Amino acid sequence: MERSTIFSGFGGQGLLFAGTVLARAAMAEGREVLWIPSYGPEMRGGTAFCTVIVGDEPIGSPIVDRADAAVVLNPPSLARFEGLVTARGLLVVNTSLIEAEVRRTDLEVVTIPCTDLAKEAGDDRLVSVVALGALIARRPIVALGSLRDALASIVSAKRPEILAADLAALDAGYGAGLVGGQAPAAADAPVGEVAAAG
Repeated sequence: MERSTIFSGFGGQGLLFAGTVLARAAMAEGREVLWIPSYGPEMRGGTAFCTVIVGDEPIGSPIVDRADAAVVLNPPSLARFEGLVTARGLLVVNTSLIEAEVRRTDLEVVTIPCTDLAKEAGDDRLVSVVALGALIARRPIVALGSLRDALASIVSAKRPEILAADLAALDAGYGAGLVGGQAPAAADAPVGEVAAAG
């Protein structure tokens, strides 16, 4: 089985880091992984994103036309990627910064205050780690233990003094993700018309 996830938000929210943690956790489990970052003007405060594909078999293409899940941490990310999530896919929405409602009715939506939970965990820059926890709570692409181990490995190598805050942020997101979801409408309900991002 192959799963694709898009992480998107402002440059500086740790999106590439969250994607790296997920990719490392999947590799530790012996899975096939592609991690595709976005570089360019996004890195200076615009909307940045990365895509992580995890599979049990070799991954045939790095191109993702429709993602199984998307983590959106700012309003432009919701506008850009809501339309790219497959029907019955997962959308994790940071309600600390996004006030707009999700328009599609065929998605599972998890709305949590990622930025606020990151602050409570000890550092508001850990917003993407909170969102990663929520993602894994709803879609166990990898085991939570594998994610914690990958996070510890990456953070301990450079900044061991912030590991406790990172783990607290991951756990806060995981807990919020378990209770913060809204299931998609019935299969025969009309699908909201959202233009795919280009």
